[in-house]
Amino acid sequence: MKEKKSIKNKILHIITGLNTGGAEMMLYKIISDIDRAAVAVEVISLLNIGAVGRKIQDLGVPVHALGMRRGVPNPLYILRLARRLREDPPNCIQTWMYHADLIGGLAAKLAGSIPVTWGIRHSNLDPQGTKRTTLWAAKACARLSRRLPARIVCCSEASRRVHTELGYAADKMVVIPNGFDLAVFKPDPKARLDVRQELGIPEEGLLIGLIGRFAPQKDHYNFVCAAAHLNACLPNIHFLLCGAGVTRENPELIKWLSDAGILSQCHLLGEREDMPRLTASLDIATSSSYSEGFPNVIGEAMACGVPCVVTDAGDSALIAGKTGKVVPPKDPRALSEGWLELLKMNAEGRKRLGWAARQRIEEHFSLPSIVNKYNALYKEVAGMKIIGQR
Repeated sequence: MKEKKSIKNKILHIITGLNTGGAEMMLYKIISDIDRAAVAVEVISLLNIGAVGRKIQDLGVPVHALGMRRGVPNPLYILRLARRLREDPPNCIQTWMYHADLIGGLAAKLAGSIPVTWGIRHSNLDPQGTKRTTLWAAKACARLSRRLPARIVCCSEASRRVHTELGYAADKMVVIPNGFDLAVFKPDPKARLDVRQELGIPEEGLLIGLIGRFAPQKDHYNFVCAAAHLNACLPNIHFLLCGAGVTRENPELIKWLSDAGILSQCHLLGEREDMPRLTASLDIATSSSYSEGFPNVIGEAMACGVPCVVTDAGDSALIAGKTGKVVPPKDPRALSEGWLELLKMNAEGRKRLGWAARQRIEEHFSLPSIVNKYNALYKEVAGMKIIGQR
C-alpha cells in the first residue's frame, strides 16, 4: 500500500505591484521568515514583477504578474484570476493595497469559498493628495467590506480610524504593524566611518537622514526649510536623502536646496540597495511627512540604534515612543528645533537614546512577533496554521 503523500497548506499573496515600497518590502520580509518546508507560498502581482518581486523569486517563491494597466480595473482580469483560483485554490488569500483587495476579493468570491484577508497600507485619503483611482478603489472596498473579506488588516491605528470613518466594516478590522529584522538593521560603527568617507564628510561630521520617495505626503519641502533653519544655527551639518526621485536630476528639489543655500551639504542618493548600512551611518533619522501609515524607515532607524525626530503623522509617534522627538507636521521650525535638541546632546547621550530605541523595536515590533500575529490571523480565518517560523 502506497504511503499517502502529505499536501502542504498554501497561502497566496495578491498585491497591486512589486516595485520598491513599504507594503512590498513587508511582504518580502514575511515570506523570508516563514518555513517554506511547511507551507507553499505564491505571489501574484496585478501590475509587474518589479524589484521586490525579483527578490521574492530569489527566495525560490513563484511570482506571477498579470500585466494590468494602472487605473480602473478591467473586469476580464478578475475573471482570469477567478479561473486561476478555481484551478489551484489556496487555503487562504492575503491581499495588499486597495486594487488588490478589490480584485482579489471579487475573484475569490467568484472562485468559491476561499477566505480572504485584505491589507490596507494608507492612513490618509485626502482628495488633494490622493489619486482619483485610489480613492475610487478605497470607496469601492468600503462598500464591499462586509461581503468580501474575512478580516481586514491595517498597518497602523491611524489607518484603522480613517477607514472606519470611510465605511469599512469596523468589526472585521485588526491592526498588525510592520515588523523589523533586527539581524539586518543593527548598529554598525564601521558604516558610520565608511559612509562618511564615501560622501566626503569629516569623520566627526554630523549627519541627518531623510529616507523616502519624493512624493507630496513626504513633504521634502518641510525638510528643506527645517534644514535651512538648522544650518543658520549649526553650519556644516550634512544631510543624507535617498529614495525614488531624490536625485540631482530632480529640478524641483534642487531649486529648493539651492534657494535654501544648503545644496553643497546635501547628499542625494536616489534609490539604494544598502539601506541598513546607510541608516546605521546616521546621527539622527527623521520624517518630515504630513501623512503616513506605519513608516518603516523610522522603525529601521531605531533598530539601527539611531535616535529619531518625527512628525506626528500616522503611527510615527507610536513607533518612536519616548525614545525620540515628535513634532507637528508642516512646521519646519519645530522640526529644526527637534534636531537641534538631539544634536546638543553629546555622542554618548545620543547613543543611549538610540539603544533605547532599538530595545523598543525588539520588544514591540520585531519581525518574529509580527509573523506570529499573521499566523494567528490565518489560523482564525482558514482554520489551520498557514505560516510557520523558521
